[in-house]
Amino acid sequence: MKAIKKLTGETAIYGMPSIIGRFLNWWLNPYWTHIFLNQAELGTIINVYAYVAFLFVILTYGMETGFFRFAAKSNDQKKVFSTSVLSLIFTSFSFVLLIFAFRNDVATALEIAGRTDFVMIMAVTVAFDVISTIPFAKLRLQHRPVRFAYLKFINIGLNIGFNLFFLSLCPYLAEHFPNGIFSKIYIPNFGIGYVFLSNLIASVVTLVLLLPEMKIKWKFDIHLLKKMLGYSFPIFIVGITGMINQNIDKILLPKLLAESLQPLKQLGIYGTAFKMAVLLNMFIQAFRFAFEPFFFSQTDEQGSKKIYALVMKYFSIFGMVIFLGISTFIDLIMKIVSVQYREGAGVVPIILLANFFMGIYFTLSLWYKITDKTRYGAFMGILGSAVTIVANILLIPYIGYYGSAVAILLCFVIMTATSYLLGKRHYPVPYNLKNFFFYLITGTALFLVYWFIRGTNSPQYGIAAIVNLVFWFIIFMKEKKQFKALFFQKD
Repeated sequence: MKAIKKLTGETAIYGMPSIIGRFLNWWLNPYWTHIFLNQAELGTIINVYAYVAFLFVILTYGMETGFFRFAAKSNDQKKVFSTSVLSLIFTSFSFVLLIFAFRNDVATALEIAGRTDFVMIMAVTVAFDVISTIPFAKLRLQHRPVRFAYLKFINIGLNIGFNLFFLSLCPYLAEHFPNGIFSKIYIPNFGIGYVFLSNLIASVVTLVLLLPEMKIKWKFDIHLLKKMLGYSFPIFIVGITGMINQNIDKILLPKLLAESLQPLKQLGIYGTAFKMAVLLNMFIQAFRFAFEPFFFSQTDEQGSKKIYALVMKYFSIFGMVIFLGISTFIDLIMKIVSVQYREGAGVVPIILLANFFMGIYFTLSLWYKITDKTRYGAFMGILGSAVTIVANILLIPYIGYYGSAVAILLCFVIMTATSYLLGKRHYPVPYNLKNFFFYLITGTALFLVYWFIRGTNSPQYGIAAIVNLVFWFIIFMKEKKQFKALFFQKD
């Protein structure tokens, strides 16, 4: 229980920037729906950031996990750190030069022809974010979650602040004070470019604040880098496939829908609904930040497999609590976005369930990292990507963005089942499947009861509250002994 308490505490601290901070950042989505009343404009933002997500994974090429693995077992962590950072600096700035050289072609490919300024801004932003990856990983490895949280808060705060400044304050001041400085600063037709510019400013400041972590005696070991790349390459494939699973829909949707259906408009609606499921993603991200270094440090501990099984159990419980809570109150939550975006509410529960399985998959997949069989991670990622792409291609032309949501759910259900079966063979952990399926079926059944009643004249939010209270009561009665041992008993 001591190890679980430590993980719980670090998840909570890492969760401050990842949950509270990203929750604040999440408010940009409904804010943008009120600024960009043309859904196609927001669809363009979503489309560009889908490509950016791919580029980030490509340019980090699995080095974050490689850094964890080699720094944890090295006597010279500074050499591992400096080799990792120098490698990312070289490849990132090579990428920026390449994008600048072909900016017109890139802008056309991103369906923002003529806006090469947007392309250059996002290229530099990605480069700074990539370089920041290893210093942030260093903070996690050193168990310094407070500084990690502090810097993440600053990044998110700057991004939000400059969005508000450029999209609301500047146009207001320029309109009311036409002879003032803001009328000269503000460029009305720059539009969505201010979203990208805000992101760039936040990324630059964050890297500057991370410079103290980089004050070391720089060493570059080409032999070490080769070993790290050999270990990290399958992780890189996993990262690419992960981006396919989570973002390819936002790239394919505009390409597979007929022009008559206004695909960028549909993407704007779908992307807004997708963001409504972000709370569960926040929990997964906070959990990941704490769990990855935690399980590497526990591999030699006696009884570590029982700890992993217990972690899986509690993750599934809290994941279903979040799924049910958001799904049953989604109509209330959607009221914060502009009315023309609310038609996507029905897709949110599907995405939430997909995200739940994504979190379960991540929890199960520790086995291939611990055993250095990362090729299996690549295999499962490729399998998931194949499912995602095929399902999107088959379903989008018939059911639009609902097809994209179903594709993500199918992807992570199949990947989760595959990881469990392979892990059972190579690194068996005594997971309690009976307990897992009990909460999955119970939570899903309660949601379906609510969703059936939702369309009637019943007191909708009252029913939602009752459904959630019933689920909490079931959890309490079933787990009260372990909750007491975990949170209240002294070690």
